Amino acid sequence: MRTFFVFLALLREAVAFAPQSAFSTARSDTRLFEGTNSNDMIPLKKGSTVALITPFTDDGKIDFPGLEKLVDSHLQGGTDNLCVLGTTAEAAVMTMDERAQVLTTIVNIAKGKVPLLVGTGTINPDSVKAMTQQAIDLGADSSLIVNPYYVKPPQRALITHFTQMADLGLPVILYNVPGRTGSSIADETIVTLSEHENIVGIKDATGDLSRLASLKKLLGERDADFLKYSGDDGTTDDFVLQGGDGCISVTANLVPRQMREMIHAGLAGDTDAVKRLNAPLVPLHNNLFCESNPIPTKWAAKRIGLINSAYCRPPLCEMDPKFAGMVEDALRSGSLL
Repeated sequence: MRTFFVFLALLREAVAFAPQSAFSTARSDTRLFEGTNSNDMIPLKKGSTVALITPFTDDGKIDFPGLEKLVDSHLQGGTDNLCVLGTTAEAAVMTMDERAQVLTTIVNIAKGKVPLLVGTGTINPDSVKAMTQQAIDLGADSSLIVNPYYVKPPQRALITHFTQMADLGLPVILYNVPGRTGSSIADETIVTLSEHENIVGIKDATGDLSRLASLKKLLGERDADFLKYSGDDGTTDDFVLQGGDGCISVTANLVPRQMREMIHAGLAGDTDAVKRLNAPLVPLHNNLFCESNPIPTKWAAKRIGLINSAYCRPPLCEMDPKFAGMVEDALRSGSLL
């Protein structure tokens, strides 16, 4: 089965893309290509989404049994959505064939049980289209697309970029992480993009809670249907209490059930429960970023037996031992040691 899906994805890469329609608030007429799963897509949920790590072996190969184990742990832990092949997954250093194998592995376990959000963003629009189409063909429910990093497109170019990707037919979550990209998606741009039927939400990793209130006000009547996820674990509790719809979380790799409980308490407006449930997780939110993500998270996951190796592909590396104590302290705070 895996071989078939990999073949399908590689075949699709050889096919030229049809020109995409200009942005319109009307329903898109774009047809999905053969291999589409359009009839099987399930919408993303409010709640806790894990930014899933990819386990590797010590020699840098993808650990597929380990990946299956991780996905099972989130199904058991009640994670609301799976975000795969994102930054935390080290997808930037995977080949298209590896992406196909990872996604097929996850689809075979989780399709229909939990919505699958697949990272397909990069600088080159042609590469974004290829990865998005591959995600469609292999069973994704939505795509997470970051604004092109390093090149700093103006806002009008971002509107064109995201619109072209949404026209492919897969629901899109915008990803705003200026600390990594060097530029930010303006609130006014987000509101314009929200008019597209396939642009359904945003992952806000700015850590600036004032932007949530501003965006909600600008969205107006569309606010209720436009998903707003926090991408900053350290401020997620307040983000949800102030009207956000959940998180796309690194911490959830280690404590899926606790993150889900905390987020759902926030969605219910229970401030006391949120603060009580989040308090033991705060050291994890902080210390898992003592070095570049996902370096500390993979070390922690190995330390508690979730994965067999803390290997990160170059240009990343394994965690500096000097941080071991502080990460272990965070694991103890979360009752993981």
